[in-house]
Amino acid sequence: MLKELVEYVAKALVDNPDAVVVEAVEDEKTTMLRLKVAQSDLGRVIGKQGRTARAMRTLLHATAAKSRRRAVLEIVE
Repeated sequence: MLKELVEYVAKALVDNPDAVVVEAVEDEKTTMLRLKVAQSDLGRVIGKQGRTARAMRTLLHATAAKSRRRAVLEIVE
């Protein structure tokens, strides 16, 4: 569910949605998500002063909190 959320939001933001890849690594209480996008779309995903990335993390934390999990989003170049 968390992976699909990040993938959906990222694909809506970028010019090249086919290049969006989300990898999920889960353990007992934490889900680590790695988001990879095309180099040309990296600025769109991060946003000015990191605002877009911060908003995505806020959505992710709120969704994860419902299932009493912790979620971490890492944007990989």
